[in-house]
Amino acid sequence: MGARMRKREKRRVRVKALTMEQKAAIAVACERFIDEMLKPRFLSEVRPTQFNYPIEIFGKWRGSKYSFMTRYRSGFLDNIGEEFDSPFARLDHVEECLTETRFDVMWRRHTGQWWRLHASVRLEEALQLLRTESLLQPHT
Repeated sequence: MGARMRKREKRRVRVKALTMEQKAAIAVACERFIDEMLKPRFLSEVRPTQFNYPIEIFGKWRGSKYSFMTRYRSGFLDNIGEEFDSPFARLDHVEECLTETRFDVMWRRHTGQWWRLHASVRLEEALQLLRTESLLQPHT
């Protein structure tokens, strides 16, 4: 073969992963936001229906991503009482930002795909976006 392979350029990218202490502090701030803002506004009481209905709003870490979730319970006769979790927003830690902790704010489409709505924002800004943008709020 006459074609020569180009030599690949090696490029170093420094990344800053979150420590366990940082993740715990972020989780505390997010849980406070859920308890003080999301639950009173979107789930002040559980109202059973004949369909799927929300019973809880919570958050959890998965790797470097913090997801905001709604737990639903089924009211359908064929699976009454079964529960499932559905994420509605996510904060993806931006590891390339070395100076401060930043997140991409993600929205989960009905297709299950995640879309970045805001890039590289501080935690306080991310929580404000969840407070004000309807796409990033739970469906109750």
